Amino acid sequence: MPGPLHGVRILEISNILLGPLAGQLLADMGADVIKIEPPGGDGLRTIGASRNTSNMAALFLNCNRNKRSLVLDLKQKSARDVLLKLAKSADLLIHNYRPQAMQKLGLDYAAIKKVNPGIVYAGAHGYGRKGRYGDKGALDDAIQAASGIAALSIPALDEPRCVPMALADQNSALTLVYGVLGALLHRERTGQGQELEVPMFETMVHYTMLLSLYGKTFEPAIGTTDYPAMTSKSRKPCATKDGFAVVITYVDPHWEIFARKSGHPELIDDPRFKTQNLRVQNMDATYQITAKVVAERTTQEWVEIFKETSVPVTPVNSLDDLVKDPHLNDVGFWKMMQHPTEGLLRMAAFPVNYEKTPTEIRRLAPNLGENSAEILKESGYSDAEIDTLVKSGATVK
Repeated sequence: MPGPLHGVRILEISNILLGPLAGQLLADMGADVIKIEPPGGDGLRTIGASRNTSNMAALFLNCNRNKRSLVLDLKQKSARDVLLKLAKSADLLIHNYRPQAMQKLGLDYAAIKKVNPGIVYAGAHGYGRKGRYGDKGALDDAIQAASGIAALSIPALDEPRCVPMALADQNSALTLVYGVLGALLHRERTGQGQELEVPMFETMVHYTMLLSLYGKTFEPAIGTTDYPAMTSKSRKPCATKDGFAVVITYVDPHWEIFARKSGHPELIDDPRFKTQNLRVQNMDATYQITAKVVAERTTQEWVEIFKETSVPVTPVNSLDDLVKDPHLNDVGFWKMMQHPTEGLLRMAAFPVNYEKTPTEIRRLAPNLGENSAEILKESGYSDAEIDTLVKSGATVK
């Protein structure tokens, strides 16, 4: 049975990570995603390791499966006309360009709505248009800095640090996905299309301040924006005799089990740690005493000690460890797929397991313009008209 979005047609006008990742997640759920690329292709095509084709690099391959590629030079009127024709039968258009750029191209919501009033039109960009930062562009590191993410490391490291992953792009992609799913559900119920925007700055402030607003949840404030359980200098994996492990003892039952099983029952009645709230108030001491105890045994010894309990104990995996992780192998997480030009590839499975509408990797990431002629023919263009578009540079096939 097809995925839950089977039958939904999506136009993706995006570049690098945020938009392409959102498009892939929707495509994995069964949508027909047409990736609109400029003649030079998505900038992500050349970032990272590549094997046979220079514009089929690893990062692109990991963010663009289950899509079809259509090259359109949207600076040309003939290419914009193609897009507007495609939009007539599309359910959703997503982009991750600044609204001003889309308006300049004549492809803003007002223009798309004229040809398809029922379409859902979603833009993901740096800042909400109504605010004073609305004209600013943004990339991941800039949003990590602006949203307070980078500053979260100051208490522990004495300097701001960006999280070593594209956290703002990837989280904003998830927000874009659940945003458009809500809009598609509304359209299913009412027939009404709509425009929505997903500003990265606001998305990441929402993400950051969920816990970190803390004492400033109240007005007047009854504390700071420092949630000690998150910002303690001692919040880190504990060194064992032979490696590292995370032992989580936040809730009261876990603390008591940890104290008894580790051979330190005196910790149960220690006045600093008797309740969860007291442990939060004494977070540095809680982490430090946990680390001191964990250092007494090997990682595997701790795993065995707590195996039959509810206390979470987890070894620290390297990224290479994940490629051969036995649990991931048990659940079939890694898919080995043969790409027509790039050879054997390892792909991560879609993480949600649907009972009735399972997802699948139907096709691997397309070469640039691989599906241009196919899509144009589906849209009613003749071979002669396609050749004219190719000769003008409006498309590539």
